[in-house]
Amino acid sequence: MESTIKVNDKVFKVFIKADTIDAAIQKLADSINKDTSEELPLFLVVLNGAFMFAADLLKRVTVECNVSFVKLASYSGTQSTNQVRELIGLNESIKGRSVIVLEDIIDTGNTLNVLLNSLRAYEAGKVRIATLLYKPDAFQGDYAIDYVGIEIPNDFIIGYGLDYDGFARNLPDIYKIVD
Repeated sequence: MESTIKVNDKVFKVFIKADTIDAAIQKLADSINKDTSEELPLFLVVLNGAFMFAADLLKRVTVECNVSFVKLASYSGTQSTNQVRELIGLNESIKGRSVIVLEDIIDTGNTLNVLLNSLRAYEAGKVRIATLLYKPDAFQGDYAIDYVGIEIPNDFIIGYGLDYDGFARNLPDIYKIVD
């Protein structure tokens, strides 16, 4: 693992190492297993960013469950566009279902707000949110985040599923922008 890397035109330095990510995921899985032991939750993974988090988390979820995916987009380069596009939507009934949304990162919360409105329209039962990373200083939502792995400052980050223009999702550590 290099301490700094260059991706396209930006330099990034190691911010959160893989072992810290792993410990946060285990803690989230333990909480979810305890809270959902009497349910049949549907885990709704928000692509593309949450794929690594979801894969590692779901290997540790011991309750019977279902998994589905939605794809939303709100970023261009290093900035949020504040416009959320639903690229791939839900294809099964969630009426009355317990749903746990899996997000890689929550910053402003605008993307998730669009998804939560859709879940309400589809008459989901109990809806909970689990995120690996949370930026409390950027958050503008008016909803609860039930499971938070790691709180971070409002820096642009890549790695472990998070990208910069499609690059760096495959990195096992999380890096933050230097310039």
